[in-house]
Amino acid sequence: MTDHCTNRRTILIAAGAAAAAAVADTALAQSTNIRGIVNYEGGTAVPEGQIAIYLEDPALPNGTQNRAAETHVKSDGGARTIAFSFPPPESSSPTLQIIARLERKDGWLLARGSAQYEAGAPVSITLNTAMY
Repeated sequence: MTDHCTNRRTILIAAGAAAAAAVADTALAQSTNIRGIVNYEGGTAVPEGQIAIYLEDPALPNGTQNRAAETHVKSDGGARTIAFSFPPPESSSPTLQIIARLERKDGWLLARGSAQYEAGAPVSITLNTAMY
């Protein structure tokens, strides 16, 4: 009877360890995402609109596709900060920037902000009103 209990205990411990390892692997995979917040100049609420957040390499020549990764989030006009997350690019360049553009429904640019990309570092981007 003792052998049966020992084997069962060993199997349960092994299963628990495997489950913990799977959760840890998932957490590690998620933690590699580029994560950050967008806020609006002066600490006021981010105006209503669509925010495009993307990586751009200004070192690439004009006319080439220089967006490495991208996501979109919506602002309802009531939040002071808006969180975002998206996967990093497959390859990295020391000149990559994270750009955030707030646009109205009709595509009119309301505000823009940027930050230098540093792998693994949290990002904070302040949107500044676009001047025309």
